[in-house]
Amino acid sequence: MDNLIEYPSIVPSGENLMIYELRVYHCVPGRLPALLKRFDTITLGIWERHGIRQAGFWTVGIGESNQDLYYLLAWESLAERDEKWVAFQADPEWNEKRAETEKDGAIVASVANQILLPTAFSSVQ
Repeated sequence: MDNLIEYPSIVPSGENLMIYELRVYHCVPGRLPALLKRFDTITLGIWERHGIRQAGFWTVGIGESNQDLYYLLAWESLAERDEKWVAFQADPEWNEKRAETEKDGAIVASVANQILLPTAFSSVQ
């Protein structure tokens, strides 16, 4: 244990710290195109109405699975995230259109999410 190095805090302090949520959707095999279409034509518009800010979307070009969608959401606080995410999940239009897109079966097999905090040296704050 003599080799342990103590590092100063790597999380910046300040009132303007953004929180980023990394969400990974693991699709049912072959259903990634349906998920991409749903985000493009339905979800993003509903998010805009609820004030949910996306910071980027990615699919996998080289990696473990090309059936995954990664995206980041930007939040000012966990309270903002909770308020807006709960409202989105309860939105009648979202629930109706989500059900329509899943009439031929589930699109997403599982979802993983993490709340990320930028380090003091991150270019994204």
